[in-house]
Amino acid sequence: QVQLVEFGGGLVQAGGSLRLSCAASGNIFGIYAMAWYRQAPGKQRELVAVCTNGGNTNNADSVKGRFTISRDNAKNTVYLQMNSLKPEDTAVYYCNLATLTTKLNDYWGQGTQVTVSS
Repeated sequence: QVQLVEFGGGLVQAGGSLRLSCAASGNIFGIYAMAWYRQAPGKQRELVAVCTNGGNTNNADSVKGRFTISRDNAKNTVYLQMNSLKPEDTAVYYCNLATLTTKLNDYWGQGTQVTVSS
């Protein structure tokens, strides 16, 4: 089994910063990418940022220049540094691990709440 545990959510004022972390453990083989998604109330889950096993990263347009995704491959951990937070960044943030064996496998963390007050 694969487990993802997230840390770092909370309440912050607009313009502030938070750092999320997510540690993966268990029988992990064939990591393809690690990513962060978020889901605001009444909205669909959306991709925030992704980091492939080769180190390529991509951010959603809404967070470019403000959020940075990074990974520690030795620890199977992914981070999301969030700066210049806005009230519209308020959401539950989910860590995602994608592995590629005979098929693509998706694993999800339990989610961590990020609330940005105006």
